[in-house]
This record gives sequence, C-alpha cells and structure tokens, in this order.
Amino acid sequence: MGDMVLYERLTAGKDWATVLFVLCFILIAINKTVFEGRFAEFIKLAYSDKYIKIYKDSGNMLSGFTISFFIVQLVSFTFLAQFLLSYYGLAEKTSWISFIQILTFIAVFILSKYLVEKIIATSFNIEEFNEMFNLHKVNYRAYIGFLLLPVNIILFYNKEPLPLVLYGILGIIIAGTVITYLFSLRLYQNLILGKLFYFILYLCTLEIAPYYFMYYWFTKQ
Repeated sequence: MGDMVLYERLTAGKDWATVLFVLCFILIAINKTVFEGRFAEFIKLAYSDKYIKIYKDSGNMLSGFTISFFIVQLVSFTFLAQFLLSYYGLAEKTSWISFIQILTFIAVFILSKYLVEKIIATSFNIEEFNEMFNLHKVNYRAYIGFLLLPVNIILFYNKEPLPLVLYGILGIIIAGTVITYLFSLRLYQNLILGKLFYFILYLCTLEIAPYYFMYYWFTKQ
C-alpha cells in the first residue's frame, strides 16, 4: 500500500475580521457605559431628532463619543464595500489586505472632503452652516454604521445572499442618506436661504460631484 500524503487545506483566514468586530463592540460598550445618556439618545436617531438638538454644538465633532463611532462607521462601511466588490469578483471577501486598502481609501476620501469643505466654507463665509451641517452628517453616518455592524457580520460569515437582499440593503442605505440630507435642509433652512447661491455651489461641488466621479470611475474600471 502506497504512503498516504496529506496536503494542507488552504483557506482564507477570518480571525482578523473577528478581532475587528469584537473591537467595535467593545467601543460601543464603552460608549454605552461612559456616555450612558448620550448613547440612549443616539440609538433613537431613526425616529427622534432629540440627539441632534442636544448635541448640535460644533465642539462635539471632536468628542470621544463622535470619534469612536466614526471608527465603527469606517469599519462598517469598509466591510460593506469589500463585500460588494467581492460579490462582483473585484476583491476577496476575507482578504485583510483588501480591507486595509479600502479602509484607507474611505478614510482619506472622508477626511479630504471634510478639509476641502472647511476651506470652501471659509471662502464663502458659511462656516456656521458648514460646521452644523457636517456634524449632522457625521451623526447620521455614524448611526448607519452602527446599524450596519450586525448586517456585516451576517454577510461576512455566511454565503452570498440573493441579489434581492443585497440590493435591498443598498436601497435602505441610500434612502436613509437621502432622508437625512432632506432633514438637514429643513432643519437649517433659515441659514440656507440667507446664502442660497453659495449653498447651491457648495452642494454641487462637494455633495454631488465627488460621489458622481467615484461612481463613474468604478463603473468604467
């Protein structure tokens, strides 16, 4: 009888993703403990704007609560982007290298856009609106990232879902983003009407154009 030869089965590791998911839940648990009242209002953002009204000061942009949820948001959006790319055969779902590349791209995009907005807002003399509008967007993006975290866990550790499920998730995210923008416009309509021309220019150059060019670039690639 010939000797039996055993070959190691190569599988893509998922330990790095498990560590990231655990770290995100640890951040959420710390926020819930340290900022108990704030966290309680934050998780009601889907149906209550009390959190926005209480923590509307621009100083909250750099608070520990906001920064920690920004990290959770980055992780959530990166996992979702990586899953979408893997769904179309453009990346490996379990590749930590792809994750770092996508995370870096998203982080640089968001932070660069924020700095450019600050510069343009100063040039147009709409700093007050820009700070409040940015904080508003950051809060709702963080909330979407918070809700996406368990969804990403399900997507990552299970087989690919039906296209209907995937498009449904994307549709909910897009609809939620549009609704938050409309809510922002209604909330700050007095500031907007006072500088309507500058706001339209701001909206076209920084809120529409970057995402259009990203979509154009990805579809062409």
